[in-house]
Amino acid sequence: MARKVTIFTGQWADLPLATLAPMMKEFGYDGLELACWGDHFDAFQAAKSKAYCDDKRALLEANGLGCWSISNHLAGQLLCDNIDERHYGFAPKGIKTPEAARKWAIDATKAAAKAAKNMGVKVVNGFTGSPIWHLLYSFPPCKPGQIDAGYKAMAKTLKPILDIFADNGITFALEAHPTEIAFDIASAERAIDALGGHKAFAFNYDPSHFGYQGVDYVKFIYTFKDRIAHCHIKDAWWGKGNGDVGVFGGHTDFADPRRFWDFRSPGHGDINFERIIVALNDINYTGPLSVEWEDSRMDRCHGAKESAAFVRKIDFERSAIAFDAQFDK
Repeated sequence: MARKVTIFTGQWADLPLATLAPMMKEFGYDGLELACWGDHFDAFQAAKSKAYCDDKRALLEANGLGCWSISNHLAGQLLCDNIDERHYGFAPKGIKTPEAARKWAIDATKAAAKAAKNMGVKVVNGFTGSPIWHLLYSFPPCKPGQIDAGYKAMAKTLKPILDIFADNGITFALEAHPTEIAFDIASAERAIDALGGHKAFAFNYDPSHFGYQGVDYVKFIYTFKDRIAHCHIKDAWWGKGNGDVGVFGGHTDFADPRRFWDFRSPGHGDINFERIIVALNDINYTGPLSVEWEDSRMDRCHGAKESAAFVRKIDFERSAIAFDAQFDK
């Protein structure tokens, strides 16, 4: 059976779930990856109330939709980041200190584990932030042990949270992504090591964050074959600017025509999804293919509908037989 085709609701949080669900069913999706913001999914309520989760399930099922994961990205970004005024928009109103924002994020992420269990899903996708992202370009040169200290600080924050995930039978799937503690293969390996290989830590695979960096996004699948817990389908293109802006973005906005790279609707960028599907089949990934729709150049309803059809077209099941087995007579 082909994998389920879902869509991440984070970019649609301005719409009530009751409005969004029938829309996405009409667009051709099997289910929703629910964001823990807007009115789509409240992790605190869901952690306390199985009835709340049952109501969310009933709404989805009434529209012929399922749910196989939830998203805790915004709260997750505050876990390990050096918090400044940009972050407070992710937290509830009234939180205006780094200490209060981080405490809320930790509580929200712990709640997400219990909420997922009540919702009957096994994966919470999200971010971790990073205490050392500002050290990416090592000038002034990093002091000895400075990067190690950042990974240790991340682990100190994340390990107790991951223990709660493990206790509830839930996997935390980090979306490896610039500004996170893991943003390529080398940093992802280092994060796993810092966490002592914690069994509840995995990845929400999204190739769009790797290609423009020059990271082998297919190799990522094979390298972490036992830790690919979820998959986003999102495209990107690169090498399209006018030479004014490089990989670091030049402090330009998305869709600025000078940019070297940008996110695109699936099928409109440079990601080779054929190779990705083959690799996912090779590692026996059977979870959903979840569209994370981000394209500043395209109407989102057009893009979401087109993306559902695109994902169904590119996906295929792994063969159950050897193609040449019939030659032996």
